[in-house]
Amino acid sequence: MEITGISRRAALLGASAVTAWLASPARALMAAADSAASSPMIESLLAQMTVAEKAGQLTLLAAAWAGGAANALNPIKAGATFDSQLAEARNGRLTGVFNGNGAEMARQMQTVAMRESRMKIPLLFAADVIHGFRTVFPVPLAEAGSFEPELAERTARIAAVEAAAAGIDWTFAPMVDIARDQRWGRGVEGAGEDVLLGRMMAAARVRGFQGYKGLAADDAVLACAKHFVAYGAGEGGLDYNSVDVSERTLRSVYFPPFQAAFDAGALSTMASFNDLSGIPATANAWLLDQVLHKEWGFGGMVVSDYTGDEELIAHGYAADAREAARLAFLAGVDISMQSGFYRDHLPELVASGAVPMARLDQAVRRVLRVKQALGLFDNPFRRIDPKRETTRVRTKANLAVARQSARRSIVLLKNDGELLPLPRSGKRIALIGPFAQGQQDLIGPWNVYGSDAESVDLLSGVRAALADPSLVTATAGSGIEEALPGGIEAAVAAAKAADIVVLAIGEGQRMSGEAQSRDDIVVPAPQMALAAAVAATGKPVVVALRNGRALALSGAVLNAPAILVTWFLGSQSGPAIADILFGVEGPSARLPVSFPYATGQEPYYYAHKNTGRPNPPGEPQEYKAHYREVPNAARFAFGHGLTYGRIAYSDLRLGDGRLAWDGALTITATIANNGTHMAEEVVQLYVQDVAASITQPVRLLKAFRKISLLPGARQEVVFTLRREDLLFLGPDLQPTVEPGLFRVWVAPSAQAEGVAGQFTLVAA
Repeated sequence: MEITGISRRAALLGASAVTAWLASPARALMAAADSAASSPMIESLLAQMTVAEKAGQLTLLAAAWAGGAANALNPIKAGATFDSQLAEARNGRLTGVFNGNGAEMARQMQTVAMRESRMKIPLLFAADVIHGFRTVFPVPLAEAGSFEPELAERTARIAAVEAAAAGIDWTFAPMVDIARDQRWGRGVEGAGEDVLLGRMMAAARVRGFQGYKGLAADDAVLACAKHFVAYGAGEGGLDYNSVDVSERTLRSVYFPPFQAAFDAGALSTMASFNDLSGIPATANAWLLDQVLHKEWGFGGMVVSDYTGDEELIAHGYAADAREAARLAFLAGVDISMQSGFYRDHLPELVASGAVPMARLDQAVRRVLRVKQALGLFDNPFRRIDPKRETTRVRTKANLAVARQSARRSIVLLKNDGELLPLPRSGKRIALIGPFAQGQQDLIGPWNVYGSDAESVDLLSGVRAALADPSLVTATAGSGIEEALPGGIEAAVAAAKAADIVVLAIGEGQRMSGEAQSRDDIVVPAPQMALAAAVAATGKPVVVALRNGRALALSGAVLNAPAILVTWFLGSQSGPAIADILFGVEGPSARLPVSFPYATGQEPYYYAHKNTGRPNPPGEPQEYKAHYREVPNAARFAFGHGLTYGRIAYSDLRLGDGRLAWDGALTITATIANNGTHMAEEVVQLYVQDVAASITQPVRLLKAFRKISLLPGARQEVVFTLRREDLLFLGPDLQPTVEPGLFRVWVAPSAQAEGVAGQFTLVAA
């Protein structure tokens, strides 16, 4: 399999994103959605609706008839009942609900809306379908590590098919926030720290969710790119915290994944919780109107995050609910999620002249246009089918893809002495750690409809892989964040009785996700004590990390001969890890985030600036850019990941080393597998602009290829660079690049040397 890196149009989505966006078919569709000259049917509805009914079309509430997971993630309003929400639908005071309880709930609500409401406008059913529905796939951060956008597209397609079968029209995904501070818990929902990978994954997931037959298909769900914008840049990695970054950084780092999502056809976006340079995103007219609509031509709809408009009061930006509703609405938030502020205050705001009727009609028009695109006016029940709900979910084919995606998300950090893969017979194996067995901490954070109970744990996966299942034992040894009485003693005994230890440790799924920022991104102390005790037995140890972020590894965990990053892998977690442990398939994923030496380095990311005093290669020098304790580098770099092969890079060729202004430069390198196992290598192309009018990062990923190499095989990998690939935002925030020298690496990670050279961009 080969990944070509990025298309020409997608490549332009960086510094020259606006040009590509304005030329895209998706932009034309969205512009039509935002036009005052919408369809006659929509204009007729607008003409007949009361102001209260219009406000109802802009009100979205958490479903009162919901499951336990949904209520835990997004609590319903106090006093809300299913009957009260039926009454809201009947009275035209509700556009839809989210995280509800399946097709039967949707059927009952839609029946009331279509038979008993005055306007007969269909409801919209939304949900947090982040990494699967009933079939749960790896968390998005893990899946980004596959470096396979087509895999993310495939899993999003399956998630959409399953969700649509339960009556869902709209998913609050993908999350496309760039996350460069690993203390932030919600990085687990995104694609990591790199802009190129983030753009590619954003577009792939939108295509998967929305399908290929149009949004009106009964297996398509509307995608929602979130959280607009810079939610991942909160100070100190603290969730919901303030963000203060330059417009250059916004346009270079945080905007491009959203532009890629919109270019792929996403017709909705969600405003972020954070304030941006003192103005909350939910009330930021520059973001939501000037940039999003006027500059980019986005014609879809903007939804607040959960009570985002209400939180303007706590931000200190609005004095009360009425003012919060006015500020959010005039800034460009079309739908209010959960607060009820639009329903309660827009009619009076319009009557008083504080909100123009034209703005109200604009927002309602956007919502109705999306409902029309989803086919709800033609058939309000097109996704509501209890029979499909039972036949489309957790199929054998879907679970097979879950296992495949989980395998391809596992990263091999270390494999000293080629300890892995393990033999499938003849060795006694001790699984030790809080994740060694049991139906918990398998699916990961932010999953509403899947369950650990329906997932396969590590012990079950390993037993199924062994010729003699009796050769494996499982011992907890420790809780996740607390010691267990006698736990270490039992674990040491199990290790001594085994030939090999698989140490299943890391983070519980409640340690990542929303509101789960950490001040120290390490393996919890009780598990570190367990690791030290097990290592002291002298038995070979394979660490199987469970985590939703990059971790600062140390001690016995870091010193283990083999380390696998297994993230939260979903429904087929155990079988997928077993497949890698025993070599059914070799590890092929790479880190989508940098693993630091220490938490104090955060935010750390590979594409940092050189500073005026970079430390030369080698030992730290006085008065150079490094910490007293650790270098200005990653312990395990972005893009790092080993295979079971022995990979070598050689023979870099850059033609004559000159890139003509309107020409192309062909870059070629030879990749060899000198080992005895088949290997899949992610070959990465990095570039550094040596001298520019705006200081540039030490490296930027420009493309990658994922190639398969049999033992003893060699393959020539070819990349092509053009001037457009080198653009950055100049002093005037316009795309530019200047003639001069560029360094280039074809390498296995953002810190590896691989094969390196340089070329010159020649002026026209």
